[in-house]
Amino acid sequence: MKIVTLFFPKASIGTYLVAMAVAIALPIFAFVALLLLQLEDNQRSTLKRETAQDALALSRIIDRQLQDMATTLRLLSSSPELENGDLASFHERTETALRNNSLYVLAVDRTGHQLLNTRRPFGTPLGQMANIAALDAAMKSGRIEASDVFRGKTSGDWVYNVTLPRADDPVAALIITQDAGDLGKLVTTQGLAPGWSAAVIDQSGHVVVAAGPAALEPGTPFDPRILPALSFARGVFEDRTILPHMLLGYAQIPGWSWKTVIWGPVAQASILSTWRFLIIGGVALVLVAVLAAYAVARQVRTTIRDIADMAKRMGDGHIVSPVETSVIEANQVAIALSNASFDRSQTEDRLRFVMHELVHRTKNLLTLAQAMMRQLAKQADSVETFQAAVADRLDGLGRSIELLTSEQWGGVSLRRVVDIHLQAFPQSREQIEIAGEDFVLKPDAVQNLGLALHELATNSVKYGALSVPQGRVRFEWRDVREADKPDALLRFTWEERGGPPVVEPSRTGFGTTVIKAHAAAAFRGTVEIDFLPEGLSWVLTAQRATLERD
Repeated sequence: MKIVTLFFPKASIGTYLVAMAVAIALPIFAFVALLLLQLEDNQRSTLKRETAQDALALSRIIDRQLQDMATTLRLLSSSPELENGDLASFHERTETALRNNSLYVLAVDRTGHQLLNTRRPFGTPLGQMANIAALDAAMKSGRIEASDVFRGKTSGDWVYNVTLPRADDPVAALIITQDAGDLGKLVTTQGLAPGWSAAVIDQSGHVVVAAGPAALEPGTPFDPRILPALSFARGVFEDRTILPHMLLGYAQIPGWSWKTVIWGPVAQASILSTWRFLIIGGVALVLVAVLAAYAVARQVRTTIRDIADMAKRMGDGHIVSPVETSVIEANQVAIALSNASFDRSQTEDRLRFVMHELVHRTKNLLTLAQAMMRQLAKQADSVETFQAAVADRLDGLGRSIELLTSEQWGGVSLRRVVDIHLQAFPQSREQIEIAGEDFVLKPDAVQNLGLALHELATNSVKYGALSVPQGRVRFEWRDVREADKPDALLRFTWEERGGPPVVEPSRTGFGTTVIKAHAAAAFRGTVEIDFLPEGLSWVLTAQRATLERD
């Protein structure tokens, strides 16, 4: 109570309305601010994902180029001229095949001495190749490798090699070399946002080729502060100190020692103006809301006082007339209070009637329960048997009472009565077929028919068709008309088939009394029970008027 008083102290309705206006406005502002932050975060996440994908796409392009060069080396390595040691013919054939490409082939021995170079005519004196380290690495690994970018001795330009080691002599390795500038034709910033750059980086961290406004030349060392962070197969690098307001995506070229990187400014629309508009508009909205709440509070306060005065006079026992206010709902309350002052006596009479009905129905239920226990006590051979029998019957009676209570003792549809009592036997529900046109039963008929149904189903589960999986029961009702009885009649039929052979019991138990004598007396009708070999047959014929609610 102290906590409630702390948060909701005594105050006028005007104070609470103003507080409500502020309490509504502030969460809205906070939510909008959260949405703006979430939007900014989503934009950045999308940009990161796209940056990593662009770097991966570039790596695939470079990978195709390197793979093409590796395939060319494999084909050249198996040429007959090379196998026969005819280097002159091999030079001529290779030069002709690669004339339209920007690729050149070198054949070197184990020391790195060039045996031929398609950049020069065959027979031209050639020295050692420029990148001995790349040759040694390829010879050691025994697989095709791409070198770092370096200055070529023959061309004088920045080039790179793809080396195929061979176990034969004198040609120990075949090398395809290409100018870095020619590879640059594959590296483009087309499709990237303005201000973005792209580059290919070799194993030592030098730029092989680059494109974009960064204008990095081949052989330029890439930022050494960034390189250690590019340790995964692909990803995104962010650092507000190294790359302020920028983003970098990278991807390792599969099977090679190179990486591709793209980087550029984070192009997000500024939301400063949106924040400014939100703050100014929010303050103005709160002021308007406070003024409106104060004006409404004055009107509501007057209305509440008028309604409170009506309620006070009504509480004193007076008949009150409705007051006229500017609030429609308050007028409705005033009319309701006025009507309530006239209806008070009728309500008291109705309460007395309900109490009388409650006493009457309670007596009937107690009488029925007493009769039930007397009958069961005569047949029970032990306290446990008596308790189980009473509990089972009371459960069936309780289902009927629960149904009637849910309908305020105004009657229940026949279908619901059947369903609620058969729910007590869920394992046998699919074995029972129900047929008949639904109608609403009287309260007494709900109890009595429910008792009969519960006994029939209980007996069938214990001894009859529902005691075996193949057994079937059909429960139906239909209108009949007899010549000597002009009133409408109903005939209920319970037929069992497919169960164990039926034997008529030697003595009459409580169950038989309920489904025969009690049912016939309750509905002022007749009950026929046949213990046929193929299954029990129970037929109740009664006047429809004793069952159906008017």
